This record gives sequence, structure tokens and C-alpha cells, in this order.
Amino acid sequence: MKNTLLFCTGLSGSGKSYFIQNNLPSGLFYCLKSMTTRPMRDGEREGEPYFFRAESDFNTTPLVTHLWVNQEFWRPGVPKWLYGVPESEVLNNIGRNLVYDVIQPKYVRQMIDWFKKNDLSRKYNFRIAYFLSPESNLETARKRANMPNDTAVRALNTCDPCDFLDAGLDIDYILNPRSGKLNNRMIAHINRLQRMR
Repeated sequence: MKNTLLFCTGLSGSGKSYFIQNNLPSGLFYCLKSMTTRPMRDGEREGEPYFFRAESDFNTTPLVTHLWVNQEFWRPGVPKWLYGVPESEVLNNIGRNLVYDVIQPKYVRQMIDWFKKNDLSRKYNFRIAYFLSPESNLETARKRANMPNDTAVRALNTCDPCDFLDAGLDIDYILNPRSGKLNNRMIAHINRLQRMR
């Protein structure tokens, strides 16, 4: 039986992290971690929720996904805000159910393509959950902003049905966890995974 790679996709404040931490049964999924060049925030530590690395590490570490989030605002002398899931992070956890928290569908596409290229897709079912954005998303982004141009960068992010179409992806589940609405088909799938443990 195949394992599941669940992509939780949606804008900041849509409830992805809350869902992963509070609605997925403990120990059923391993949450893939990205490395990043951004500064550590209060309450964060190495490996929780990111691996904090120098920009040079992105030139030497094989990556499954590669995000440069402040590219449009970058100027020489300004740090690049890079994110990416290291190949070792995925390979060390093959054989487990995986979950990936990501804003934009194009990075879901990057990861699925990497699995296919490395002949690992035969071991996994890919499931894509689309988290509906709250109307106050930009206000949430402003509250989380802690770097120059952070709010502007977040405003450029999109995650809507057209982005999934552009990435050649189908949405399996639509969730609105902030309203308490979870997808019944997703719950049924998770229950099946639990019975298989």
C-alpha cells in the first residue's frame, strides 16, 4: 500500500499550520521542513520550524523545492529570502506519510516532479488540500511581517484555482478550518491511513 504525501496549500493565515498541528492525528504524518535564509523569529529554533542556513548553502545543498520569495524586491546588498526542502529531508523520511505546508501550487508541482524524476512516485499517493483564504489575509500578513518589504512580498503571493491549473494540478480537498469546516473525504482518507498503521 502506498504512503500519502499531503500538500497543504494556501495563503498565510488560511489555517494550514493550525490544521497540521491540531487536526492530523499525532504521529501519522511527518511534516517536511524547509531550510531558509530568513532571520529566526521569536519562539523559533534550529529545525523548528525551519533549518536556518546561509545563502551559500543553497548553492551546495541539493533541493527538492526552491523558492526565492523576495526576488522582485531584491537589490545588491540586500539578503535573499530563500526557502527550499533539502533532498536529504525527503529521502530520510521516505516510507512515512508526509505533509508539506506551502503557499503556492507551483512548489507543489516542483516536489511532485522531483518524486517522479527519482522514481519515488510509485511509493506515494499525492493529495492536495486547498485552504480557503480568510478575507483578512493581508492584515494577517502585516501582523507576521518582520523583514523589509515582507508585507509587499506576501501581497504578491497568490493561491487560487487558476494557480493550480497553471501548475497542472487537481485539488483533492477544499478546507476552511477557521470556520470549523473540514473536508469529509479528507477525514475518511486519514481514517484509512490510521487503520493501516
